[in-house]
Amino acid sequence: MQWLNEPPQWDENRGILTMTVAPGTDFWRKTHDGGVRDNGHFYWQPVKGNFEAEVKVTGQYNALYDQAGLMLRVDETLWLKCGIEFMYGVQHASVVVTRDYSDWSVVALSPNPEAIYLHVKRAGGTVEVQYSLDGVAFSLIRQAHLTTANMVQVGMMTAAPQGDGFAATFEGFGIQPV
Repeated sequence: MQWLNEPPQWDENRGILTMTVAPGTDFWRKTHDGGVRDNGHFYWQPVKGNFEAEVKVTGQYNALYDQAGLMLRVDETLWLKCGIEFMYGVQHASVVVTRDYSDWSVVALSPNPEAIYLHVKRAGGTVEVQYSLDGVAFSLIRQAHLTTANMVQVGMMTAAPQGDGFAATFEGFGIQPV
């Protein structure tokens, strides 16, 4: 595993990754305000072909747009991130697909869950994103075309665009070929 934009503090022990998310970090591209931000934290490994990836995510979200989850990435113009995004006191299951421009879909999760479980499946150029609040019953939140590139970077991402940063924990991260 390797870092894109290593956070100020992090630890990996027995399959649990904890980190302190730096303030002023984000992954976003051109949509809405035209800005490009590519300084969020991303801990990744290269994966070829079709796969499924999963992880359990918990975070101490407190500021607008605090976020943590999974990311699939080719480069700064072609990526998908999914997980929790915190808006106006409510956690949202969120997916952003970026093909030069970022788009965004969200589902409010009220009351705020203790954790979210993410499951991402890649088949060819298509990616399906599912989430669960108990790790058993999963709901499809998004299916999107991302890329037909054979290799993508896959891993855990966080960002704190407007707040002072926060603590995030990832458990059970795994990738299986399909």
